[in-house]
Amino acid sequence: MHHTYRMFVTPEMKMADIITGNPYLLVMLEHLGINMEVREKSVEQICDENRISTELFLTIANMFSGFKPSSETKYSYGTVQTIIKYLENSHRYYLKEKYPQIRHYIGEINKVNTHAEILMIGTFFDKYFREVTEHLDYENEVVFPYVLSLNEILAGKASGNETDSYSVTEYREHHDDIEEKLADLKSLLIKYMPQKDDQQIRRQLLLCLFELEYDLKIHSMIEESLLIPVVEEMERLAGGER
Repeated sequence: MHHTYRMFVTPEMKMADIITGNPYLLVMLEHLGINMEVREKSVEQICDENRISTELFLTIANMFSGFKPSSETKYSYGTVQTIIKYLENSHRYYLKEKYPQIRHYIGEINKVNTHAEILMIGTFFDKYFREVTEHLDYENEVVFPYVLSLNEILAGKASGNETDSYSVTEYREHHDDIEEKLADLKSLLIKYMPQKDDQQIRRQLLLCLFELEYDLKIHSMIEESLLIPVVEEMERLAGGER
């Protein structure tokens, strides 16, 4: 993955500076439910105000800058709440914003360019989007409720043994890569698609696909390197309590 914005974020940096340094962090703030009006406040101040672990914020922000997490994220009730909130908001961003945008651009290209290959792109994208929606639904309906209920049990806010019926290893197996097909779509548009009066829309579509791909990569990394290890730890803890 190509990173243009290579800036290591630290707690004392001003939030405004890190956004200027990497505009993709605007979407990250949205996923975390952080208000964009950051004034002169530092990363740490904003995290404290939003009751978000600074350490977790830094881990995710630095993923956006192309750095892999350096240390393991330890389980805490708040960490789990924040990760799930982030992932749920990013799902909303894909379904309500990015995908309709991409569909719109494909439709606009079809208006001026009626080559058979161009019409195929719409079909390819719709099929791809159905797969993505299935994947996101599975996370929203199975994985996230499981993780949140396990979190309530561990925090002593709920009793129960829902942990018997499901395990995060199933999720790991289900977690297929939806990014590959997106790369295929980009490749088709860049290399092979006949062009006709559609260069501007095609550029807008490609930039939109790059943005989506960037965010999806981080989304997968958060699941693989933060959520799954934390949930495995939760399952061990819950197992010990029964």
